[in-house]
Amino acid sequence: MAKRVAKRVFDAWAVLAILQGETAGQKALNLMADCLEGGGEAFMTTINAGEVWYNIARRRSEDDADHAIEELRAWGVQFVEIDWELARQAARFKTKGRLSFADAFAAALAKHLKCELVTGDPELKALGAEVKIQWLKEEVG
Repeated sequence: MAKRVAKRVFDAWAVLAILQGETAGQKALNLMADCLEGGGEAFMTTINAGEVWYNIARRRSEDDADHAIEELRAWGVQFVEIDWELARQAARFKTKGRLSFADAFAAALAKHLKCELVTGDPELKALGAEVKIQWLKEEVG
């Protein structure tokens, strides 16, 4: 059982793993449930929510994508709008490595909230010194 924490940020990689029923998704779901059931908070940037939406819309349909976003909100995931402070931090992270700009926003939010980022995306490995990461795949971390 994962330790209870006050808050966590989930990136699109983690949420898509949950929604697609992947093995790593079960770990992500357990981390999310542990956080929310323990009175904590789960966060995601609107940029990363958009990434989830377009991936599902592309593979299935826009209706399925809308349903997935509604499901995240029903679970208690809070979507954070991007302001200049987060955009600047994301841009700073983008200058440091080969990661997508969307991934940089998830990392920026985790740094801003001083909490861990839940992901399995190896692109984020370069930020491990600046952002605490809860890896969903053993070989990444």
